[in-house]
Amino acid sequence: MRRALLGLSLLACGVLAIAFGPSASAQRGDQLDQMRRNFSEQNDKRLSSEPFRGVATAAGVEPGLFAVRSTGVSTEPVRQAAMRFLNSLGEHTKKTMFPVDDLEWRKWANQDVYLRQGVSFLEMTEPQRERAYDLMRASLSARGLKQTQDIMKLNYTLGELNDNNFDRYGDLRYHMTVMGDPSQREPWGWQFDGHHGVINYFVLGDQVVMTPMFAGSEPVIARSGKYAGTAILQEEQNAGVAFMNALPEAQRAKATLRSEKTTSLNLTEAFRDNVTLEYQGLPAAEMSAAHRKQLLGLISLYVGNMADGHATVKLAEVERHLNRTTFAWIGQTVPDSVFYYRIHSPVILIEFDHQNPVGLRGPGIPNLPNREHIHVVIRTPNGNDYGKDLLRQHYAQHAH
Repeated sequence: MRRALLGLSLLACGVLAIAFGPSASAQRGDQLDQMRRNFSEQNDKRLSSEPFRGVATAAGVEPGLFAVRSTGVSTEPVRQAAMRFLNSLGEHTKKTMFPVDDLEWRKWANQDVYLRQGVSFLEMTEPQRERAYDLMRASLSARGLKQTQDIMKLNYTLGELNDNNFDRYGDLRYHMTVMGDPSQREPWGWQFDGHHGVINYFVLGDQVVMTPMFAGSEPVIARSGKYAGTAILQEEQNAGVAFMNALPEAQRAKATLRSEKTTSLNLTEAFRDNVTLEYQGLPAAEMSAAHRKQLLGLISLYVGNMADGHATVKLAEVERHLNRTTFAWIGQTVPDSVFYYRIHSPVILIEFDHQNPVGLRGPGIPNLPNREHIHVVIRTPNGNDYGKDLLRQHYAQHAH
């Protein structure tokens, strides 16, 4: 009799699960959709009411830093790859294309709950995805492409670690948009946008601006699952602390803004295009020649995500302003410590930050920065994120 009752009880539980399971799942989906709508509406409204200025000091945007010129490094492979991508999209083409000066440039988010525009990798067929990867392959270095694809993989890992929640996370939840018509002479660009991975790629002739760029993950190393062994930002982490520890004690003290790090600190992530930020920390002008070279090597890890020729052009620009570059540090420098560092020059801003847990919060996990959650953001200060200053100059020279 007991077995019969137990069997009926289990059967009843099964029926209830069938009856109520989809409803509960639908409710979670509705809550996620509402969260996405609220987050997106709030931030889109903010962008619409806040004209672009760019990251600058309290003195304002410094003029004359960027010029429309020839770099001698062709962008034709990028243009051709963009055309092949657009030609492959069929019915998705219209929703993927925007004017070159559209607000879409600024509508990116490192958060997962943003409602993005364009065509997603989920919607694309496999041949269309390959054309999208070809566009990134033409624009990025091999290292930059690998990092981007590894970020996508780790977003799948985050889904696995959240009870296989692929409604929220996943390796294909990334979107592509193209601004302007891919042209040899007229300005245009493309954007890759998704959780922890954002690339804004502006083209004018043979000039390229590849900022804002965001790279990150939680976790930063997949220790299990479909993409076990995938890891990102370990070199940027290790090279940063190695550089800090290589400095003389007095210079380390000058670079250190605070020795304790108890929260996330990045200042210029999504929807923060107009941050006012002063130069802080240790000026490169006070560093030895060897440490200046080491600093340039650290910067090259970030700039080196661009295709090699354009990375060389950008590094030369950075080096011309090296005397005005500062290095700032928050946190400790002992093994396994968490920290934040910032490299700030008139023509580049780099932030590296160990973040508080978000997607991997839970019992036994302190709400403190850890090495499993890293955010990196790269910007072009003084009004040239998204190539805005180059676009302004182009419009001044050519009637549109």
